Amino acid sequence: MRAKSVRKSAGISQFVTAVLFASALFAPAAWAQAPRTFTGTVLAADHNPIADAKVSIAQENAAVYSGVSDTRGEFSASLKQGRYKVVITADGFMDVTETLDLGESTSTHQFLLQITPQKYAITVSDRAPYIVPSISTATKTATPLLDIPQSITIVTKELIRDQMMMSVGDVVRYIPGMTAIQGENNRDQLVIRGNSTSGDFYVNGVRDDVQYYRDLYNIERVEAIKGPNAMEFGRGGGGGIINRATKEAEFMPLREITIQGGSFGTKRFAADFDQPFGDKVALRMNGVYENSGTFRDYVGLRRNGFSPTLTLLPGKSTRITLSYENFHDNRTADRGITSFLGLPADVPVTRFYGDPHNAYVSAVVNNGAIGLEHRMGRLTLHNRTQFANYDRIYQNYVPGVVNTAKTLVAVTAYNNATQRMNFFNQTDLSYELHTGRIKHVLLSGIELGRQTTNNYRNTGFFNNTATSLSVDYNNPLITASTVFRQSATDADNHLLTRVGAAFVQDQISISRYVQVTAGLRVDQFDLRYHNNRNGDNLRRIDNLISPRAGITFKPIAHASIYGNYAVSYLPSSGDQFSSLTTITQQVKPEKFTNYEAGVKLDLNHSFSLTTAVYRLDRTNTRSTDPNDPTRIIQTGSTRSKGFEAGVNGNIMRKWQVAGGYAYQDVYISSATTASVAGRKVGQTPHNTFSLWNNFQLTHRLGTGLGILNRAAMFAAVDNTVTLPGYTRADLAGFYSITEKIRLQVNVENLFNKKYYINADSNTNISPGSTRAVRAGITARF
Repeated sequence: MRAKSVRKSAGISQFVTAVLFASALFAPAAWAQAPRTFTGTVLAADHNPIADAKVSIAQENAAVYSGVSDTRGEFSASLKQGRYKVVITADGFMDVTETLDLGESTSTHQFLLQITPQKYAITVSDRAPYIVPSISTATKTATPLLDIPQSITIVTKELIRDQMMMSVGDVVRYIPGMTAIQGENNRDQLVIRGNSTSGDFYVNGVRDDVQYYRDLYNIERVEAIKGPNAMEFGRGGGGGIINRATKEAEFMPLREITIQGGSFGTKRFAADFDQPFGDKVALRMNGVYENSGTFRDYVGLRRNGFSPTLTLLPGKSTRITLSYENFHDNRTADRGITSFLGLPADVPVTRFYGDPHNAYVSAVVNNGAIGLEHRMGRLTLHNRTQFANYDRIYQNYVPGVVNTAKTLVAVTAYNNATQRMNFFNQTDLSYELHTGRIKHVLLSGIELGRQTTNNYRNTGFFNNTATSLSVDYNNPLITASTVFRQSATDADNHLLTRVGAAFVQDQISISRYVQVTAGLRVDQFDLRYHNNRNGDNLRRIDNLISPRAGITFKPIAHASIYGNYAVSYLPSSGDQFSSLTTITQQVKPEKFTNYEAGVKLDLNHSFSLTTAVYRLDRTNTRSTDPNDPTRIIQTGSTRSKGFEAGVNGNIMRKWQVAGGYAYQDVYISSATTASVAGRKVGQTPHNTFSLWNNFQLTHRLGTGLGILNRAAMFAAVDNTVTLPGYTRADLAGFYSITEKIRLQVNVENLFNKKYYINADSNTNISPGSTRAVRAGITARF
């Protein structure tokens, strides 16, 4: 029980005064004899809580407390003032022994555990769980997923490995409420709760917004955080964001090589080496090389990446990480097939349109970062500085409309180059305190950013004269020479954006049953645009205020019911701020307002069930003035309503699952420049279902079965072309030859189903892959 504090009185009675004086004089001695609640928190080096850690507290060699930490890594003991010896042990971590002097002001303490710096015999046949119990990205503090009032899906490196995932598009197949779309087949692009984005991508919580294809070779996990997230990430993020948490150097030696090959000439090699140098320095290197074809005619890709990381522990309470990535992605630019009479054209799914020898995508990424974490008692400082340089270009041929006789297809061409340099610095402080029985985790921080972008576009002229060419419906390859040069409207501009932001947040544990999360972020987004063609200089400054409020009710320790309200904004220049005109210069940011409620359930730390219902309103979108078609007014809006359910973890000891179901209804609620009210937003199917199953048949043998189902959806917001629904089955087999060598075979589209996976427009439709087999071997040494 807590020691009672002395209450001050304003009375004038001498008797009362004397009592108060005596109480103040003898309070320390009285407190020394009265026990009070001491709360400890057990954390890993990355500040994620450690559950089920064993805690022993002794005084003068006599045990006074023994217990384990809960899902938040916390434990509580009733202790008197004095000196105690605290011993904490947890599987996979070094034991910690600390001597604490508990004084009058001491009520909480954090215990930081390091991963055991020694070699382990790793049994490759053992299946690591697909569950991550907590993350720090969604709240910028280490918080169990159960306590975050928001829908979040985590894809672990184990799930990535079991499915041989290689891209963001592979990852979101098993994330309810997210759909990967074509993105002109030159970039990652998603529709999240009905909102299309090519810029809401992050790496270790820092913006990574250039349009390119990201690889997963150096990724520890992928975090899908749904709903507006401006409080943590700033502008954009209306439907949600994708954050890639990279592998960092840790204090456990690792040597791992993976070789893969398969259908369509797939060849891929990846390596992961981690080496500690004592207990203060660790170095990790990840690399990848791939040279593969695809099921599409003439289409292939080559990519390579190298990513070293260095971890320094200069003191017990300080962790410094340095990371760098050099990544190259080169592939054939492929816009898919066209449509006819409201459906994908009845042509082979392998058919290519244009000149494949003159169609390409190239991206070069150099990304370096320095991270600092320093603990000072209950105060924790985080700082991350990231500098990234992107050089990207694509040149493509675009299939268009088929004539009524179904004999000719119109094809156009263009190229587009983007160069961008990003600099971001994020600093935040978190502090734990108690006000009576109420616990607070206070957060405050700032973010500074600077981005420079150069955009340049050319139009393709066939035989140096025409910008459109009609080709044979059954043989749409182009042999005519194509000259790429600027037309009257092609972009040639330079943009400078500056971002300054400040935010505050409080995570309040009112009791063991009720928690409240509330925060506010203020951004100043300053965009300066220079048109190199005519010398125009335009500027727009937006001051964005983004609130967030959520409540979590926990009727039992492993279940929570939550509600959430959040707001985000997207400036008029869009998620790529690629241009600004005298019209868009006057346009206010679009606003995303989200209302969400859900239930989360964790069973024995090995199985998670989550559900969420939401309504997301996108307002201030552009609409044509009904009284003057040359003017733009901001009366357009879109509404997204939906339900999501996700499962993750062990249904039984030898049966793991990951996946979920999503229902969404996304429509134009008031007319926009794109469509009239009532139209369905493109590429937002009403129903999607995915379930991956991993069965451990014997000690060495396992198998996987994946089911993907998607309802029919419109290719675009005009609702004239439909992509039929489909069901696809995938199969996998895993066999551990020894404890260090693992064989794997994956079959995609087991029954060779013909289907169409996504689109970029009514005439740019991507067919799904025919049956594909990939085999891999992973060796640790």
